Amino acid sequence: MHEAISLMYFWLKAGHVIFMVFWLAGLFMLPRQCIYMLDHASGSEGEAKWATRMGKLRKIILTPALIVVWVLGLTLAYTTGAFTQGWFHVKLLLVLVLTGYHGWLVAKTKAMARGERPLTEKQLRLVGEVPGLILVLIVVLVYIKPF
Repeated sequence: MHEAISLMYFWLKAGHVIFMVFWLAGLFMLPRQCIYMLDHASGSEGEAKWATRMGKLRKIILTPALIVVWVLGLTLAYTTGAFTQGWFHVKLLLVLVLTGYHGWLVAKTKAMARGERPLTEKQLRLVGEVPGLILVLIVVLVYIKPF
């Protein structure tokens, strides 16, 4: 089994990167969609349209991409023996943080779809930067492997 996975290494890696891009793109888009929703009154047609768009983004892109990233990432880590490397432990922690951020953001968007406004525009702009900062750290860890 391990040999078959090793032969598929580059395909697994390509899939991991592709779905990571999908996931991060969705995480960049979701706070922006929340900002657009703030311009619409609770219960309005505009709010309903943004709620539908955010729901589709979550169900069609974000959650499936998250699952594929985790499955392929753990498969790659097993194949390459990354579980014994320090840089990977930090990367794994950052991906766990990003996964938690994903869940937190999904909860906030669902609250907004119910008419609540749990975050201000300024807060949404700030939290919208979180995935980019984590992405920078993960890329440095994966390509530089500082430890």
